[in-house]
Amino acid sequence: MPKRILQGVVVSDKNDKTIVVKVERRFTHPIMKKTVRRSKKFHAHDESNVAKTGDIVRIQECRPISKNKTWLFVDKVTEA
Repeated sequence: MPKRILQGVVVSDKNDKTIVVKVERRFTHPIMKKTVRRSKKFHAHDESNVAKTGDIVRIQECRPISKNKTWLFVDKVTEA
């Protein structure tokens, strides 16, 4: 099964080798028929600490690294 890849904005890079990425998704509400935005935060493993707050990055699903980290930093799309 292929691993999911998500794109989002780095909200925090204060922890060592960890970034918090906010991923936003848009969908049409089933009753109101209006576009709704929902966001979720994911903890991702960043081995070399290259991502900084405000960067747009890609993260990939992986095995559990810690209690909260099950995502892996792939690459930067744009810098802050």
